[in-house]
Amino acid sequence: MEEHRFPTPEPVELDVRIPSGEIEVETTDGDESVITLDGSEKLLENTEVSYDGRRILVELRGKTPFGLTISLGDLSFGSGRLRVRAQVPHRSAAAFATASADMKVRGSVETLDVKSASGDLVVRGGIERDATIKTVSGDVTVETVGGDLRFTTVSGDVVARSVGRSVEGKTVSGDARIESTREGSVTVQSVSGDIEVGVAAGTNLDVDAGSVSGDLSSEVPLGSEPGVADGDGPALVVRGKTVSGDFRVFRAG
Repeated sequence: MEEHRFPTPEPVELDVRIPSGEIEVETTDGDESVITLDGSEKLLENTEVSYDGRRILVELRGKTPFGLTISLGDLSFGSGRLRVRAQVPHRSAAAFATASADMKVRGSVETLDVKSASGDLVVRGGIERDATIKTVSGDVTVETVGGDLRFTTVSGDVVARSVGRSVEGKTVSGDARIESTREGSVTVQSVSGDIEVGVAAGTNLDVDAGSVSGDLSSEVPLGSEPGVADGDGPALVVRGKTVSGDFRVFRAG
């Protein structure tokens, strides 16, 4: 096991690029960041941890040090397993690129950018601004996104508890559920997965959705909600299309 400590009185940009294993990030108070690596001796020898005063990079050196190569866009990784645990200041930015590592985030990050083939992502806490997530078969669970949420998945499910601004997503066979949103736009397309969008009370709603063979339903009337004087509440535009999945708009709790 290796431990790296860096003085970080301000939020940092954490960039983790590993093939598989686990990525665990926790944001904390304080003026120090701690990166802990756990894996085989060869993995540790080939993993670079660096800090340039703003960005902390954790990266496996070389494209094919452990045999099988897995490619994701312009990223290629071997098949070794590595556990990365990071403690960084609150409101740091986080970026992950992995083939199959599971990812967990606790606390408050400014932005989140994820590229994954099959690793699951769980965020327990808040993303203050935007989140961009691309995965093939990994499942995604995010609590709060203050800004925009963009996601692309083939067979993984996506659940977002609350999104402050707009949502743009595409999925082939995974389900997408946005439990609460109130302004901006929600544009989601799916081939066979279900789409569910929760609308906060007091929202002016405009929906245009279609499905080839799935069911369409909305618990929320179009236009302003009852009790919103003159339709002065925030406006939300929902656009969705599915081939065989259901599309449902519901009242957020």
